[in-house]
This record gives sequence, C-alpha cells and structure tokens, in this order.
Amino acid sequence: MAASWVLPVVLNAVSLDVVLIPVLVLAVASLLRVGGGLLDRLVVASFVVCGSVMAFGLLFSVWPWGLSPVPMMGFLLTVVSLVGWLTGRRPHIPLKLRGSDVLVLGTAAVVWKYVHHPLVGKSAADRIAYFATAEDRMGHFSYFDGIHHVGGYNFLHQEAARTYMMTPAEAVYPQGTHFLLAWIDVLVKSSTDGGAALGMMNRYLLYVMAAYALFCAALVWAARWVGGPRLRGWRTAAVCATVLSVMLSGSMAFLVEKGFDSETVGLLFLTVALALLLRPAMGRAEFALVGVAALVAVTFVYNLYGVLVGIALASVLVIHRRRFAARRGLLLGALAAGALVAGLPTVFSVLTKLDVAKTSNLAGPMVIPDRPVLIGCTLLVLVAAALPVNRRTATGRTVLALVLGAGLVLTVFGFWQMHTIGYLSYYFEKLAAGVLVIALISLGMVGLMLLPGERTKGPLLRRRAERLGLSAVATAAALSMFAGVQWGVPSGWSKPSAWYDSPMVKWAKGENGSDMGPAANLLTKRDLKGVTTPVIALYSNDSYHNLKSTFIAQLLTHQGGNMVGLYEIFYVKIGGPAVPPKDKEKPADKDKTEAEKAADREKEYQSSLGHLKTAIASCPAPPTILVGDAKVAERLRHDLGSAGVQATVVDAPFPSS
Repeated sequence: MAASWVLPVVLNAVSLDVVLIPVLVLAVASLLRVGGGLLDRLVVASFVVCGSVMAFGLLFSVWPWGLSPVPMMGFLLTVVSLVGWLTGRRPHIPLKLRGSDVLVLGTAAVVWKYVHHPLVGKSAADRIAYFATAEDRMGHFSYFDGIHHVGGYNFLHQEAARTYMMTPAEAVYPQGTHFLLAWIDVLVKSSTDGGAALGMMNRYLLYVMAAYALFCAALVWAARWVGGPRLRGWRTAAVCATVLSVMLSGSMAFLVEKGFDSETVGLLFLTVALALLLRPAMGRAEFALVGVAALVAVTFVYNLYGVLVGIALASVLVIHRRRFAARRGLLLGALAAGALVAGLPTVFSVLTKLDVAKTSNLAGPMVIPDRPVLIGCTLLVLVAAALPVNRRTATGRTVLALVLGAGLVLTVFGFWQMHTIGYLSYYFEKLAAGVLVIALISLGMVGLMLLPGERTKGPLLRRRAERLGLSAVATAAALSMFAGVQWGVPSGWSKPSAWYDSPMVKWAKGENGSDMGPAANLLTKRDLKGVTTPVIALYSNDSYHNLKSTFIAQLLTHQGGNMVGLYEIFYVKIGGPAVPPKDKEKPADKDKTEAEKAADREKEYQSSLGHLKTAIASCPAPPTILVGDAKVAERLRHDLGSAGVQATVVDAPFPSS
C-alpha cells in the first residue's frame, strides 16, 4: 500500500511517470491466473488495465485532481494492492515463452516499421502532412486535446470542452480512445500540461500508429488463443501468418490514412475481448473481470461493437452454463454492473443530443473490408465450426453462435440501410470490419483441421529444427498466397508483385500523405505567432485545402471548437491567385472567352464570400484570416469592411501562389 503511493511520487519527481504503465500491467498480471505463457498473461493484463482506466476515468473526471499523474496512479496501484490482499493471491508471472510469440511480436514490429516509415527524418511540422490525411483524425485530436484541458471525459465537462471541439461531439461521440491516449500522454509528459499543440499532434499520431500495429498483432495472437493448446507447430505458423498476411496486404491499412482512430482502437479491444470470450480458459473471477473489461473497453471506445461483445457474452453464458453454475448470481451481478458502467456514456449521449437513426445512416469516407477475404474466411469458419468434432467443443459452439449472430446483425442492418437510404453506408462497413475480426480470429479453430502429421523421433535438437523449418515454410507460403509476396522471383509480366500495390506499402512510401506540409510549416513558423483569435487559413483556391488548413490552425491554437461554422470553409474557393495560371485552369474553362472566365470567377468569389461571412459569424471573436494571395487579401479586406464584418485579414503569401 505504501509503495503504491511512494513509487508514483518518486517517479513523478524525476519525470519518469511513464514507467508506471509497465509497473501497473505487471502488477495486474501477477494477480491474474490466465494463460500459461508470459505473452498471454501480459495481453490479458494490458486489456484489463485499459478497461479499468477507462472505467475509473469517470471518477478521475470529477474528482479535484483531474488527470494528475500521482493521484491517478496511486489510486490504481492501491486498487491492485487491495485486490491482492483481499483475494490472498501471491504475485506470480509465468516466464514460459512459445515459438509463435515471434510471429505475434514480429507482426507488431513489421507493421510499425511500415506505418512509421514516412515520418522518419521529418520535422514536426512536416509530419502534419501524415497527421492531416483526413479531417477525421483532426477531429479525434480535438477530443484528445479537450480531455487534456478539461481534466477528464468531455461529456462530463461540456461547457469547457466546446472550446476544443465542434459541438455536439463533446456530448455524443465515444471518448474512450481519447481518454486512454490522454492518460498515456500525461504519464509520458509527467504532467497534465500537454505543451505546444504541434508536439501533441506528433505524439498523438505516434500513439494511433502504434495502436494499428498492436491491432494487427492482437489479431495474430487472438487466432492462436482461439486455437488453444492443440494448435501447435507448423499449424500455428500457418494460421498466424495467414492473419498477418491479410492485414499486411488488405484494405484495413486504410484505417491509418483515413484517420479512423477510434475504429482502430475499437477493433483492437474487440479482437482481444472476443478471443477471451470464445475460449474462456480461466476461472470465474477472471472471467467476470475479463467480461466487464470487454464491455467497458469496447463500448467506451466504439459503442457500435458493443453489440458483438454482447452476442459473444450471451453465447458463452449459455454454452458454459454448467461450468458457471456455482455462484452464478454473483457472476451475473458483476457482469450486469459492468454493463451498466459500459452503457453510461452511450445512454447519456442518446438522452441528450444523439439521433441514433440519423447517425446510423451517415455518409462519409469508408474503409471497406476486402469482400473476398470477409466472405471466404466467414464461410471457412462456418464449415469448421459445423464439423462434428468441433460442435462437441464449447469453443466450436461459441464460434458458431457468434458467427451466425454477427452475420444476422450485419444482414439486418444492411437491409435496414437499403430500405431507408437505398445503399450501404458508413457504419455498415464499420460493422463489417467487426465481422472480419471474428472471421480472422476464428481461423485458429480452422487450423485445428490441418493434420499435424506424425511426431518426429530422434534427438530434441533435431525435432525442434524440423518444427522450425516447417513453420518457416508455412509462414512463407501464407505470405505468398495471401500477401502477394514473391520473394524476389520476377513476375511473368515484368511487373512488381501485388504486394507493392498494397495500401500499407504505398503509405510507407509516402504516396498517401496529404498536401498539408507547406501549410503546417507556414502556420507553425510564421502565421500563428502572437495570434490568439480564431484563425481562417485561405492559402489556396482549393476549398478542401482551405478547410484542412483552417482546421489545423484551430488545433494549433487549441481552439478546435471555437468556429462552429468550420465546414462553411469547405465552400470557400478563394485565397490563391484570383486569375490562376493557364496550366492550372479547369478543363471546362479551356474553351471559354476571357469575359466568360471572369464572370465565372466573380460568381465563385461572391459565393465564397457568402460562406466566409457565415463562418466568421460563428466565431466567438473576430477571426484572423490568412490569405495566400496579396491581391485577394486586399479585396477581402475591402469587401468585409464594407459589409461591416469584423475580421483581421492578413497577407500570408503561400509558396504555390
């Protein structure tokens, strides 16, 4: 108990609070009795820690110390100490390692190498080109920034949070991801002060990239866990490498580019939660703890996936009803309490500002799971689960129930969208990604259908060498079949392999970055110095460029919510030269006379001016407008002044102008 407080105080004094994260994970791991290997124990402990941090975050959000490192970590370590004392468990961590741990850890390392590669050697401002590939990530950062400043969940500090994010996000959007990352960031910084926004953006980008790498590794681990102790040797390598290959070459890598940060973290927790529920190889106490952590972690991060956890949990309780018959009431009571806590943010948002029907049919950029992989893996899992040998096992029956239940939910949701809006939209594909997770982790059971072959006789070293060789060949085969890796063999058409066309490789090459680097450099090094008002950055005649430049400017000044009319900038197509060079003319203007072109430009200017006025009116104070072209700046200064619109127009020349 004393160490629970002394250690945070000492580490905070030397700015090493981040060390408390592994300390907390190891402390929890030492009291759990799940998994016979070190990696399994650490995965479960990390999952429980994340769920606990998000749940206790409700307390941290309202107590007087906010996210201060010492009180938070002292409290969490005290809880672990009390649990150890009350249960009488002595700390114990298994040190056993498995050969396939290399595939799990290797997945995280390889994916991290690819997603992080474009950032290597770039300045903080230049990295914004990869931070701002989509406005979704900028929105997610604003929630993260808000939690840093208000000291807890934004929905519990709505009035203060509106400064940092566009309303009504402070009340309706799930904030588990942003709270968890803010908690990590506070420990990394050893302070509740996140510092300059540019540094915060860079750290946030690294966190979400690490989350994607962990998501891919978690899928590999989960498939192995579902396979259980019978899945060994080359069969383990074949299953793990297949899952790795799908994630390396498939469309899910677009999650990084599209800025779907909450979905990424939600899929990460969904993966671990479903694996542990499909094969609950643990006692009642651990099952209750894992079940509550699954409900909280998944629902707080991405409540859409709470439905899949609910199906899995209900299936487990029915299929394992005899196993959990003793003290069933206590178990159900703990799970009911967990469900109540898990549902609090969602219920709060529904009762305040969330229109569920309208939100469910939202349109937007989508990351579409590869249909052949989704359909093929699901059908393969159904075949394996339906075989008599697997129907006799609890894991086989649970997998079958989960796949059928999730498929039914996805089908009903798809039909509902087709009936109401006529097409499959944004959230259908997100739910489909959850079904893909189920299919991939259930491949562990499919791996059991592979014949292990006769055991090799002879010296131990020889047997291990043979298993290693077979596993290496199985891994290479999976990477070739499912990731398009040709191992240096030239293609028959003298073209690069399909691997080089995958979204992850293109991201690693820097092909999918945004054009926000120059704007970020101007904003951070020149145009925002001394500016405290809301900022509108019109560096270009490209309206989307202006929108993202303005959004970045708002975030860099910690004012992500002060311009309610931010998306009016999407219709502002001025800021660059009033008369674009011939080589930048629109194709439709090539055959027009100069008079017609001038008339079109004037019409576009007046339309843009109207939207700009609307955006200015939404600001809590007269904004600063940065304009990339001097002549356009002068005209805007005159026209806004003549209309009585208060704003400071600044000539901010842009390199391309």
